Amino acid sequence: MAIIKPFKGIRPPKELVEQVESRPYDVLDSEEARAEAGDNEKSLYHIIKPEIDFPVGTSEYDPRVYEKAAENFQKFQDKGWLVQDAREHYYIYAQTMNGKTQYGLVVCAHTDDYMAGRIKKHELTRRDKEEDRMKHVRVNNANVEPVFFAYPDNAVLNALIMRYAATEPEYDFIAPIDGFRHQFWVINDDQDMQTITDEFAKMPSLYIADGHHRSAAAALVGAEKQKQNPNHNGTEEYNFFMAVCFQASQLTILDYNRVVKDLNGMSSEEFLAALQVNFIVEDKGTEIYKPQELHEFSLYLDQHWFSLKAKEGTYDNNDPIGVLDVDISSRLILDEILNIGDLRSSQRIDFVGGLRGLGELKRRVDSGEMRAALALYPVSMQQIMDIADSGKIMPPKATWFEPKLRSGLVIHKLS
Repeated sequence: MAIIKPFKGIRPPKELVEQVESRPYDVLDSEEARAEAGDNEKSLYHIIKPEIDFPVGTSEYDPRVYEKAAENFQKFQDKGWLVQDAREHYYIYAQTMNGKTQYGLVVCAHTDDYMAGRIKKHELTRRDKEEDRMKHVRVNNANVEPVFFAYPDNAVLNALIMRYAATEPEYDFIAPIDGFRHQFWVINDDQDMQTITDEFAKMPSLYIADGHHRSAAAALVGAEKQKQNPNHNGTEEYNFFMAVCFQASQLTILDYNRVVKDLNGMSSEEFLAALQVNFIVEDKGTEIYKPQELHEFSLYLDQHWFSLKAKEGTYDNNDPIGVLDVDISSRLILDEILNIGDLRSSQRIDFVGGLRGLGELKRRVDSGEMRAALALYPVSMQQIMDIADSGKIMPPKATWFEPKLRSGLVIHKLS
């Protein structure tokens, strides 16, 4: 069963939300955050990217930067830019992209569920990134930004959410940069909150869609606090961390594409010939060509687009990892032909999120920065859940979720 609870959210007043809210800390660098914050002292970047309050070039990992995050978090509360709700609530957070809306329930999940594997992951985490987020949680004593979960479709929860969605939201704005709509409702009714708790209790698992490092950091800090408290009883607020949970069928996963700097010493002709061992290769001409189905890839090379269809026998439909296009391309193209084995560390490859479109792949190759580009068919949420259920881990850079959660709509304090 999935254990969740409502919480006393710390939120901006309605009239300030558009000044406070921001993109997540990990989708932009320090200078982009500095530019977006500009002279807006209410921007959440002062808490989640506080290096912007120091001279250009200051490391985001400088101890003074973490201390500044806590100082700014307190300042925001002192000035009334962030205010804690008087009672515990669940919340609803809706995002609309390209005419499609997905509705998430903002809840507190239990750290024990993460530690026991009932909150399932599909990616490896890096200890240095975990430690960075742990420092941020420790110094603020709060989950300032939510993690992004999926749950199996649930008719009872969907009906409840749609009932609230028909009412006026607490927040409703179009975000700068991405142009997507974000709406937010506060659930006040005790019976509705109990229904949400009860329905989640029937779920054997929740699934991390995005935010593996934040999930790990929150759970590890919770475990630390358990050990530090001789009177620990399991009900303390530090046992919980904030997540936005979406029905799996509503989520949009975009392609996560690759660009490579060289062909491992081969000519274009030699590279195409090597591909023909495991793929049916077809020249599609100069117009942008997008993969149409699983196990088909688009290659951009020498101002031409090629369709690459994996031949029967090159993948295993009974293996949740081996059937993935990201695994097929990693094994049979990047590793076997181009000798790019470790996607996390190789300097010969880069990754482009699908929101940028295949035109971005073309641009980077045509500019001479990259030699070739490979576009993949998007992974499905069902594939992700199957992999998580099997206890396996996806290859790196396999999923790109859009839209990203905006930060600053609600914060969870650990005490």
